[in-house]
Amino acid sequence: MEGSRLENYTVRALDIFPEHALTGRRKITSPVREITAANVRDVLDSALSKQIINAGEIQYLWDYYRGKQDIRRKKKYVRENINHKITVNRANEIVTFKTAYLLNEPIQYISHGDDRKDTISRQISQLNEFMRAEDKESHDKEIVDWMHICGVAERLVLTDKMAGIENGAPFYLYTLDPREAFVIYSAAVGERPLAGVVIRYDENEKMFCEVWTENRKFTVTKDEVTEEGHTLGGIPLIEYENNMARMGAFEVVIPILNGINQLESDAVDAVQDFVNGFDVFQNCEIADGSYSQLSLGGKAVKIRTVTQGMEAKVYRVASELQQGGVQQRIDDLTESYLTICGMPNRNGGSSTSDTGQAVIFRDGWSEAESRAKDSEKLFVRSERRFLRVVLNICDAQTDKEMNLGGLELKDIGVNFARKSLNNLQSRFQCFMEGLDSDLIHPELLFNAFGDVFGDKAKAYQMSMAWREEQEKKSEQKIRESLDEERRRIADEEEENAGTVQNRGSGNGNAGSARSEEDGADKA
Repeated sequence: MEGSRLENYTVRALDIFPEHALTGRRKITSPVREITAANVRDVLDSALSKQIINAGEIQYLWDYYRGKQDIRRKKKYVRENINHKITVNRANEIVTFKTAYLLNEPIQYISHGDDRKDTISRQISQLNEFMRAEDKESHDKEIVDWMHICGVAERLVLTDKMAGIENGAPFYLYTLDPREAFVIYSAAVGERPLAGVVIRYDENEKMFCEVWTENRKFTVTKDEVTEEGHTLGGIPLIEYENNMARMGAFEVVIPILNGINQLESDAVDAVQDFVNGFDVFQNCEIADGSYSQLSLGGKAVKIRTVTQGMEAKVYRVASELQQGGVQQRIDDLTESYLTICGMPNRNGGSSTSDTGQAVIFRDGWSEAESRAKDSEKLFVRSERRFLRVVLNICDAQTDKEMNLGGLELKDIGVNFARKSLNNLQSRFQCFMEGLDSDLIHPELLFNAFGDVFGDKAKAYQMSMAWREEQEKKSEQKIRESLDEERRRIADEEEENAGTVQNRGSGNGNAGSARSEEDGADKA
């Protein structure tokens, strides 16, 4: 357990790994069934011996990503003073593109529950709000960057009380350096996680380790092991893998990237060699100090023949590199690493009748999408382990606003909302036609076609709330219209009744008058 900063373990990384092909990080396993206070030190010592190797490789890949690449070790044995070391940092380009493409929009959680659908949708919207409060988007970016640089990434989730920070959600997120954090897996079938390990240092720069299991936390120093319980409901340290080999995005093409750097550097060397070519004086000699006048230009230099009868010559010795051939080799290597990494090229095409879909397939964008979907699968597996801990933390909250009301992991889907504008009109038309169908639940349509909205769950909730509001307004207008019609009919009936009554009174008076007249006539 003795040691200083982990960088000390990796100080020789750049001297070791260029001569050895990197083939991904080692998965750290242990044969024990459970980690306890009695065996934690032995398990940890065995795991650290493997982690030191992983950390050295991660250090090399991290430096390569930052531009500290193998070309700086380039040696030149002829005219050593002309030795350019050009770094074309394609590794940084690969990582940046892969991360930006995979996380085009923030990762969203969507509903997969069949019963209590509206309740589950509201709970998942609340969960998404928690993630926004914790700025999970930026943490996901760091996680995916580490995945693409070195093949693995580590996330730690704790309660606000453990972290000592309150930020609008009952949990707090950390993105850890994979050189100083790792997960120990069981060597049994299934390789379930046994513990997460965080390497830390005290105020005297002495190393100690925190080992998190399902329900225990061990703090292991040189002298002692302390143990305490926790109620997180799972291992709070979650490991994300880029692929099964746990390799970074550019790791497999490092020899190609080194070749591009070598060609670019040699090309610049060749240009300077040509500019600084040698002047040769054959069978003649030049007076002292005259050559400096020649180098200034516009001067004539007098030479004299050394041997009578021999022709005197003055010429320049310079070798010029065929830049066209070099550029062709660079283009070939560039095409190779783009194909291997599944990245689109920038070649374009000469056709003027290309459709949008044709460009997607021709220039490699469909391959980039396939690679992104392939990375999603392993990411989702780790994300569900993360969500299991988050849901346990939320279930333990007494505050109703922080409690998700028994939301279960099976009800949650992880959605990578890459915003796609391809065939937008036809897809939106399908979306609208689906909304007119009585056989399709609207949330299914938002999940399938709602990538133009970004947050599908929130878009569904807002749309349903808006529709309910519009229905209430429509019902209110109908009621007001019916009330107005009833009042109009009542007024007409009342008016008609008054007219009839008036007519009846008039007829009665006329009848009385006629009766009186008839009586008078009889008399």
